[in-house]
Amino acid sequence: MNTAEVVSLTDDPRRLIALEAVHNFRDLGGYPTSTGQSTKWRTLFRADGLYRLTTNDAQIVIDLGVKTVIDLRTENELQTRGKFPVEKFPVNFHHLSIIDATWNDGDTPVIEDTVEFLVWAYREMLEHANKKFADAINLLGSKEVLPAVFHCAAGKDRTGVLAAFVLSILGVPDQIISADYGITERGMKRLLIWAKVHQPELADAYANMPTRFAASDPRAMAIILDDLNTKYGSVRNFVREIGVTDATANTLRSTLLTG
Repeated sequence: MNTAEVVSLTDDPRRLIALEAVHNFRDLGGYPTSTGQSTKWRTLFRADGLYRLTTNDAQIVIDLGVKTVIDLRTENELQTRGKFPVEKFPVNFHHLSIIDATWNDGDTPVIEDTVEFLVWAYREMLEHANKKFADAINLLGSKEVLPAVFHCAAGKDRTGVLAAFVLSILGVPDQIISADYGITERGMKRLLIWAKVHQPELADAYANMPTRFAASDPRAMAIILDDLNTKYGSVRNFVREIGVTDATANTLRSTLLTG
């Protein structure tokens, strides 16, 4: 698949859900798979911090049919920043923290090169949090969950890796998975523009952190996927090894693919 074809898929106007205060809410539908099928629209979404949703935003999410929200953030993030407004908009809410501390709160090595830093970070997540990713995937493959959205703070790292695993299980090519990960940079830009007006403290926080923390270079995801393909034969083999059942994989394919 050439670059123009990949761009046409990631830039499909149905992909980005326009919201006021959440800037990286995206549909994972419309991606072709190795079986000749494609991922269903309006069934699985990835997003950034849903704690910022306005009332109008939350109603849009509900109107999309979303009935399950999976929050991948830390306990500290949830307690200090809030969560999806389940009191006003009831959904099946699951808090599945992937990591114990964010980069700002934990011990992070100084790696100036953006791609090298992201690869280091994702390898660390896969080493220490692989069972938690498996829990999230198995949840998505359980009954009466979809349509669903999973998210972290920026919808980039924890969300990006989980999205890569799910899309791999569905048979979406690595090239498209990496490109989908990469378009998060646009969401980050939208977030920063919004934050300067509506949440200056958030804008200041991003301004004061290393730029690599907010990056989503598709080359980093391509390296991670290649790591897993080389070591395990396929990403599907890897997720099976960490605890994603064949029943889950089969359910995901039956519920998230069309054609």
